[in-house]
Amino acid sequence: MNDSASRLIKKYPNRRLYDTQTSTYITLADVKQLVLAGESFTVIDAKSSEDLTRSILLQIILDEESGGVPMFSANMLSQVIRFYGNAMQGMMGDYLEKNIQAFVEIQSNLQEQSRRLVDSKGGAFPSADAWTQFIQGQAPMMQNLMSNYIDQSKNVFMQMQEQMQKNTQSIFQGFPFPGAKTDDTKRE
Repeated sequence: MNDSASRLIKKYPNRRLYDTQTSTYITLADVKQLVLAGESFTVIDAKSSEDLTRSILLQIILDEESGGVPMFSANMLSQVIRFYGNAMQGMMGDYLEKNIQAFVEIQSNLQEQSRRLVDSKGGAFPSADAWTQFIQGQAPMMQNLMSNYIDQSKNVFMQMQEQMQKNTQSIFQGFPFPGAKTDDTKRE
């Protein structure tokens, strides 16, 4: 989100957010609307110029999670927390980001295909509520597809882990570690 053409929002010590593009104070709900509209923006601390964009986005997620039907289970959040400080932390962030991007692309393609189908029949594209009802009706199929995707993804990670173990073993094979079996001790 840190483009040079990005909208700049300043956060002041009184916790107010100031949109420099519109020269007005805005709320977290307004920032959420910018996100939903696909607008690029950066939130900075007005005094220190520290980038606060992630913090503001996390605050919006927290508000959403507290306000209605949560997207993240307690178990999932616990699993995410366990990755902080873990050697796989960077990889997990990339993995989640790429999976969400793939999900967004699938959703966009499905909407575009539906729009073309409706247009070819001479009708009007369904409202957001009708689209939501359609997608909810497709939930069992989508869950099955997601389950298959997760299984495939898990298999790829397992194969990657096996390959990493083989690579590690071949790299450290010649090192004399205490208590490790060497080729000489295996023959005895």
